[in-house]
Amino acid sequence: VQLQASGGGFVQPGGSLRLSCAASGRSFSRYDMGWFRQAPGKEREFVAGITWNRGITYYADSVKGRFTISRDNAKNTVYLQMNSLKPEDTAVYYCAAAYSTDRYLLVPRDYDYWGQGTEVTVSS
Repeated sequence: VQLQASGGGFVQPGGSLRLSCAASGRSFSRYDMGWFRQAPGKEREFVAGITWNRGITYYADSVKGRFTISRDNAKNTVYLQMNSLKPEDTAVYYCAAAYSTDRYLLVPRDYDYWGQGTEVTVSS
């Protein structure tokens, strides 16, 4: 599967953005999906995930209550709605996919496929 992330940009603190990740190929509905981010000089960190089977969502503590991950299997797309953005959310955001694990996937090595990243800058 190939992944294409989009939707990043510049936003003021407190603002919102919605990231999209479009997947090519068949069987998108069988993939567990995740969002990660990487700030300059830092390691890539888990942000949010959604399982393929029951659509269970899970989040990093730092974004819980502010970010929402969702998927539209008919459109082969996973979304990350980001509200109440903070300067510390500034990073390159990556989507990732893993085939039918139905587990909580929290580290980069759990995933098999990656998008190219989309940059989010939160600043006044």
